[in-house]
Amino acid sequence: MKRQIFAPEHDAFRETVRSFLAREVLPYYEQWEKDGIVSREAWRAAGKQGLLGLAVPEEYGGGGTADFRYSAVLAEEFTRAGTPGIALGLHNDIIGPYLTGLATEEQKRRWLPGFCDGTLITAIAMTEPGAGSDLQGIRTHAEDRGENWLLNGSKTFISNGILADLVIVVARTTPEGGAHGLSLLVVERGMDGFERGRNLDKIGQKAQDTAELFFHDVRVPKENLLGELNGGFAHLMTNLAQERLSIAVSAIAAAEHLLEITTEYVKEREAFGRPLASKQHIRFEMAEMATECAVTRAFLDRCIADHTDGVLDAVHASMAKWWATELQKRVADRCLQLHGGYGYMTEYPIARAFTDGRIQTIYGGTTEIMKEIIGRSLLG
Repeated sequence: MKRQIFAPEHDAFRETVRSFLAREVLPYYEQWEKDGIVSREAWRAAGKQGLLGLAVPEEYGGGGTADFRYSAVLAEEFTRAGTPGIALGLHNDIIGPYLTGLATEEQKRRWLPGFCDGTLITAIAMTEPGAGSDLQGIRTHAEDRGENWLLNGSKTFISNGILADLVIVVARTTPEGGAHGLSLLVVERGMDGFERGRNLDKIGQKAQDTAELFFHDVRVPKENLLGELNGGFAHLMTNLAQERLSIAVSAIAAAEHLLEITTEYVKEREAFGRPLASKQHIRFEMAEMATECAVTRAFLDRCIADHTDGVLDAVHASMAKWWATELQKRVADRCLQLHGGYGYMTEYPIARAFTDGRIQTIYGGTTEIMKEIIGRSLLG
C-alpha cells in the first residue's frame, strides 16, 4: 500500500538521513555499544548535517519547520538502521518543544544555538526511584532562596544522562501542591552539587547512555526556570502527545523492518530439505504479521498527518503508542522464533531488535497508562 503522507522534499530528506547513517553512525555503532555511550562527535556531525533542531526557528540555528513528517523520517531511518543509541528523537521531538515553547527570549538565545549544532546535548529528568508514571510521587524539590532555587533530590533511568549538558528537571516547588506544585528547572553541566551516577547496564540500547542523576544543594539561577512557576504538570501534559507519537513511529518502523528481514530469512533457510517459506504455518505467521503491520501503518500515518496539521489529541496519541509498541514486541518475538537458534545470536539484527525494542512499551508512559487514558476518555 503506497504511503500518501510524504512529499518529494521528505523523500530527499530521507536520502540525506540514510547517507548520514552510512557515513557517521554505522561504522562506529558497534564500538559505541561496547563503550555504552555515543561519541559527542556524532552529535556535532548531526548538527552540521541539519538533523538537530528541525522545528527550531532559523534565527537560532534550527531548521525552521514544524512539519513533524521530517521527524517521522528521521525516526524511521534510525530505527531501520538498528541505531537507537543516538537519541535524536529524544533531543528533537521530546525536549525541543519545551525549549521552543516555554523558554524566554534570553533562554532561547542562550541554549538553542548549541541545541541545534550538537554542542549542547539535552535530557529531561522526570523518573525517580520511587516515582515513574505517577508525577504526584516526585520528591525532588527546590526551595526559593531569593536569586536561586536550592535543588535537592535524585532521578533515575535518564536517557542521555551521562552526555547531557542541559537537563530539564521536574521538581516540586510547592510542597502542598500535589501534581500542581511542580516546576521545570534547567540544570546545566558543571553546576556545583550536580552529580551523575553510573551509566546503567540495560538489556538493550547499549549505546544509549542512561544514568542516575543526583542533586545536592544545587543552586539553580532563577533565570533557569522554564515556563511558569508551578506549571510543570501542565507543561508536561502539553508535550506528551508528540512524545508518544514519536515512540509509536519508531515502533511500527521496527515491526515492518523485522518483517522484511524475516521474510528473506524464511525464503532462504531450509528445514527437512525445503525452504521454511514453503510450510503453511510459516506462511500464516507471516500473513498475520504483515496484516497487523499494514493496518497499524495506516493508523500511524493518519496520526502523523493529524499531528502535522495540529489536530492530534492525547487519546489517539495514546492509542498509537500502546498499539504500535505492543505490535513491535509481538513481531520481534515471533520473528526471533522463526529464526530459530540464529535469532538468539547477538550478531543477528533480530536479536538486537528484540532487546532494543523491549523498552518501547515502558518509557513514554507504559501500555497500562495508555489504556487508562483511553478508558477515561470513554467512561470518565
